[in-house]
Amino acid sequence: MLNPDLVGRTFAGDTSTLVTQEALDRFCAVVGEENTQIAPPTFSISITLDQSQTLLQDSGLDWSRVVHGDQRFEIKRPIIAGDHLVCSSTIESARAVAGNEIVTVRSDLHSGDELVVSTWSTLVVRA
Repeated sequence: MLNPDLVGRTFAGDTSTLVTQEALDRFCAVVGEENTQIAPPTFSISITLDQSQTLLQDSGLDWSRVVHGDQRFEIKRPIIAGDHLVCSSTIESARAVAGNEIVTVRSDLHSGDELVVSTWSTLVVRA
C-alpha cells in the first residue's frame, strides 16, 4: 500500500541532461518520426522516467503488480538539441479504487527558469 503521507512529495533533480541531436535522431527513428529538429512529446519520458521511479522507490508500491494507466503531456515549447534540462517529480495523488491503488506523478522539465514540458504518469497497482 502506498504511504499517503508521500502525496505532495517532490524530488528536485540537481543534474542537467543535455539533449543531443544524436539522441533525438535515435529516438525519432524508433518511433518513426521524420522531423528530428524537435523532440516528439514522448521523448521527455526518456529524461523523466528515472527520476519518477526514484521518487516512488520507497513508496510501498508492489512493483510486481504495477501497470501503466495513463500518460499526458503539457508542452510549453518543443525540446530541441542543445537544451539542458533539469527534472523535478512530484507525487500528485494516490487513491484506492475497487481495491486497486492509483498513483499519479507529475514531472517537470526546466531549462534554466523556463518550464519546457510537464508530464503526468498514472500507475495502477492491481489488487
